[in-house]
Amino acid sequence: MTTQPMDRTLNQPGSGARSAPRGAGNESLARSLLTITFWQENPQLALAATTLIALLVGWLGGTVTGSLPAWAVTAAALVAFGAGGITGARKTLADALKWELNIDFLMITAALGAAFIGEWEEGALLLFLFSLSGALEGFAMERTRKAIEGLIELRPETAWLRRGEDLIETAVDDLQPGDVVVVKPGERLPVDGVVVRGSSTCDQSPITGESVPVNKEPGSDVFAATINGSGALDVRVTKLASESTLSKIIQLVQEAQEDAAPTQRFIDRFSQPYTLTVIGATLLALLIPWLFGNEPFDVTLYRAMTLLVVASPCALIISTPASILSAIAAAARGGVLFKGGAYLEKAAEIDVLAFDKTGTLTYGRPALTDVRPLNDYSPEDVIRIAAGAESLSEHPIALAILNRARAMGLEIEEPQEFRSIAGHGIQAIYRRGDQQEIIYIGNDRLFMSEAMDLSPAIRMIGRSLQKQGKTAMLVVRRSTVGDTLGDDRDWEVVGYLAVADTLRENAAASIAALRKVGVRKMAMLTGDNRSVAEAIAKQVGLADEDVYADLLPEQKVEIVRRLAQEYRVAMVGDGVNDAPALATASVGIAMGAAGTDVALETADIVLMSDDLSKIPFV
Repeated sequence: MTTQPMDRTLNQPGSGARSAPRGAGNESLARSLLTITFWQENPQLALAATTLIALLVGWLGGTVTGSLPAWAVTAAALVAFGAGGITGARKTLADALKWELNIDFLMITAALGAAFIGEWEEGALLLFLFSLSGALEGFAMERTRKAIEGLIELRPETAWLRRGEDLIETAVDDLQPGDVVVVKPGERLPVDGVVVRGSSTCDQSPITGESVPVNKEPGSDVFAATINGSGALDVRVTKLASESTLSKIIQLVQEAQEDAAPTQRFIDRFSQPYTLTVIGATLLALLIPWLFGNEPFDVTLYRAMTLLVVASPCALIISTPASILSAIAAAARGGVLFKGGAYLEKAAEIDVLAFDKTGTLTYGRPALTDVRPLNDYSPEDVIRIAAGAESLSEHPIALAILNRARAMGLEIEEPQEFRSIAGHGIQAIYRRGDQQEIIYIGNDRLFMSEAMDLSPAIRMIGRSLQKQGKTAMLVVRRSTVGDTLGDDRDWEVVGYLAVADTLRENAAASIAALRKVGVRKMAMLTGDNRSVAEAIAKQVGLADEDVYADLLPEQKVEIVRRLAQEYRVAMVGDGVNDAPALATASVGIAMGAAGTDVALETADIVLMSDDLSKIPFV
């Protein structure tokens, strides 16, 4: 381990950890094809290309133009058969020795049969398709393997562990939850954790696929393998390296690669009986007309070999494994993780999408939406007074007000006393000499308990905001001398504030895009009250009859089951409260899984960023 003084290391950018420009290192396939290294890394593809070239040379030079001598055409045929059949022949022989006859055996036998009756081009074409199938599957698997290796390489091997005034270079695998590590500018984060000091931006594209760096400040979650920007961060470790989001992504990719889709599983089951059936039919076509029909052997042989060639299922061989793996890899590059080929095929059949509201269609955290100043106060006055009174609170509503005040650069004065009144609001007291000022922020019940008579006009403002699905709070000042409270004339209404769980920017556009791609019905399932749910539904274009509100988790499951009686249902949620519904649906899709363990474990498809626009892509 290496130790460095803290004041030195914090000002040094991380060596070798800066992010490369987007797209660097991702050469186009066309450029890769021109390199020797590409062919060395993909020998099956090289054999398939050799087969095709030899096939074309022999066919053009022999059958089409007749410009090549017979020995050259024969040589081209031998090269085509050798290059196209060597890999499959080895595998077929190994399987045959174990008494396993599959479609690979059928393809090799058909190619040899075609050559035997003089149709070597057809045999070579079969072998080309056969070798191309294996090459594409191998190529896709190799790219997936390299992607996994690339993910593994993203995580640094060491981290700077804070110990008093020193930073100790420590192996990442030795870090424990609760340790604090320092991440220098430009370095990759070594662990999942929470920022405890410092501010910066992080490039989270390796984990979430987000294209824009994300601001980080104390309290922000960060993920291993993401790239720190220009500021130093102190990060408290929350997970072991083996349990990080990156490690789970790697595990999911590996499991998805190994999990065959239904079509592939059908082909695997169908392979041996189909092969035996075709071989049996070929033998019958060869022997019965010859033995009992007195037909010449060469005629029955030609007919039997023709049957063998025609029965070779080239399309099934070449398409299924490679297409499934390629689709999974393409989705992973776009920040969408399929837990297996089965879910890739199920997703294509979905005709109903059920959405959770909080954290899915909305951001899942309250934001200040309305400021209604009264009695000659300005909007800035209302926010400044409320932010000061709420500055000692940890309630999400208080954080929404404080965030707006800080964004506006307003001065926030902390009170000397603070009291939270459950279900009503808060009370904050400022003492200035023998005078004190009390700030009340809350709902109607708070002011009824304080015997304050609100005018009908003021109450009407609050009701109007509540009808929009927002939480309305009245801000009131009360000045006193010493501990003596005056009469109602000491009350001064400052204004109304309203907070709401705000809609994601692309929610409405994503709903519209889903309709265009053929999703027949969409519904919202939420535990929130109906007025709030209908307000959000109206913004995204969902009808009131498609809104299911005031639901407990088990009630969400019941709604999904009811929909599943008529439709094939996908459930989209944040993976925490929605876990039972995600597991019940035909396909469970988890949003924002970069921060939730349950999403990765419960859902069938994981969107690694909170980007609703990726759902139509699925």
